[in-house]
Amino acid sequence: MSPLLKIIIFDGSYKTTPFINRLAKGLARKHQVFILGFNEKLQHPVDRVYYVPLGSNQSKLRFFFTSLNWVFRAGKLQLLFPTLKKLVKGNRQAIQQQNVDLALIKIVPDLIHLQWPSVIPWFEAVLLKQQIPVILSQRGFHNNVRPFIDENNFNYLHKWYPKMAGFHSVSKAISINGDKIWSSSKKIDKVIYTGLPLQEISFNETYASSKVLKILSIGRAHWIKGYDYALRCCSVLKERNVSFTYTIIGGAGDEELQFLVDDLGLEDCVFLENRKPQQEVLKCMSEASLLLMPSLEEGLPNVVVEAMAIGLPVLSTNCGGVPELVTNNREGWLVPTRNPKAMADAIEVFVQLPLQRIEEVRIAGRKKVEKQHAEEGMVQLMEVLYREVVFRKDLI
Repeated sequence: MSPLLKIIIFDGSYKTTPFINRLAKGLARKHQVFILGFNEKLQHPVDRVYYVPLGSNQSKLRFFFTSLNWVFRAGKLQLLFPTLKKLVKGNRQAIQQQNVDLALIKIVPDLIHLQWPSVIPWFEAVLLKQQIPVILSQRGFHNNVRPFIDENNFNYLHKWYPKMAGFHSVSKAISINGDKIWSSSKKIDKVIYTGLPLQEISFNETYASSKVLKILSIGRAHWIKGYDYALRCCSVLKERNVSFTYTIIGGAGDEELQFLVDDLGLEDCVFLENRKPQQEVLKCMSEASLLLMPSLEEGLPNVVVEAMAIGLPVLSTNCGGVPELVTNNREGWLVPTRNPKAMADAIEVFVQLPLQRIEEVRIAGRKKVEKQHAEEGMVQLMEVLYREVVFRKDLI
């Protein structure tokens, strides 16, 4: 039987993403999993996962007692008066760093899994000593975009990447971008796709066809999401008398998007809505006609995986890891980035498709997700990565 591992998962918070929660839940069946965070409240903790407070960002009083508690729990009484002094001076960051260090002494983990490059600074001392293997996940804006538009960020990552014991990449495309930051013949970098609890996501047996095409996008209002190009696509569709509505969940309150909606005269067919809980998002997907992903860059977007799982056809820009999920005209449709006309042309073609063809694409999408994004498979592959870095004999 493989030995049990002590695993720390860190993104700075208890309010972890669905990916982290699913990973922690799966790992906790066999291993000890600790989630460290700078807060002390969580409505829905994952069963059998240990939540370790590092000093609340919400309460000065809880921060005070948590910090003193770590001094006693770690048996470092010589730090008592220096800690009190820092607390009086309000040196929160220094105390939080101390709490991280003391938590590591108390837990003695076999492995630390960092979820974002932005949390690397908390573990610089660990990376320098290289006594505890540290893995970094590569996904999204922080890996695909920021290092390549921010020279300081690129240089920082280039300095610390060689100290990592390994990397988890959510797509082949983002792994390639990671190699642009730092590469080595000894580098461990595993592409492990996000897993979904597919048993909880039912495939819609009946496609929600409608005379009015219901186009849906989901995601925060950020330039990388390409919503301005999607809105210009809507303007083209309106000029061509295509009957449609376009809803952006996560777009509410964004002044630039609202201005563009008004400027293009799309108030009657475009709706910017607030972010919604996961179950509401899935309900919206089940009622939509087409998921539109107009992004300029992506790792491997969960929203596309979820749409394909539920049976919502997908039209996406050809960017990042999307082609690893969607083959054009097989599991969905791909168009160039930054091209509203191509997007509109593809939507017009979609509107004319017979239901039988849409059904073929929906079924192919679900099969692709079942093969590539099963939750159990994700957990198993992550375990393989963990054991490879924990038990390797050489160092990068």
